[in-house]
Amino acid sequence: MRFPIRDRRIIPLMQTVKIGRVNFKAYRVEHSIRAPAVGYRVSVKAASFFYLPDVAKLPNPAAALRSVDVYIGDGATVRRSMVRVKDGTLIGHAAITTQLEWCATAQLHQAIFTHCGSAIVRGNARFFALIVRNLGREHDVDARIASDGDRLLFAKTDQRKRRHGARRRHCLLGS
Repeated sequence: MRFPIRDRRIIPLMQTVKIGRVNFKAYRVEHSIRAPAVGYRVSVKAASFFYLPDVAKLPNPAAALRSVDVYIGDGATVRRSMVRVKDGTLIGHAAITTQLEWCATAQLHQAIFTHCGSAIVRGNARFFALIVRNLGREHDVDARIASDGDRLLFAKTDQRKRRHGARRRHCLLGS
């Protein structure tokens, strides 16, 4: 079954495009020769997330993820890198641990992983959720695996935290 796309937009790399009240900015990433991918910074007002479902390498992650509230990344593998070189080009999927390092470098404290690999999908969901949470804690990142029905909600920091210098918005993930 095919679904026609009635409103198709091309988002040039590194340029912000506004659609309605939502800003999109596309970032070049390395993933595949046959299926190239991009990452997107998506923002509305002061809230933003970076969406990167397929990635072998994110060039300059500190700059790409600067001031982002939530990272939504490639959950193909937890620890084992699936990145390899073919014809001089990186292809594959970066491990969740590598992406958590990117988040830590950018001082980004919340990450959600989707597009999960077979080990996670077919394995014990609670076990992998706990592993990802613990790996996130090692990087000072609240890391979670996405589940069907989850919603990404942005809420303002409460007044007490704001008085103590916390300006960033917090994300709540829930079903």
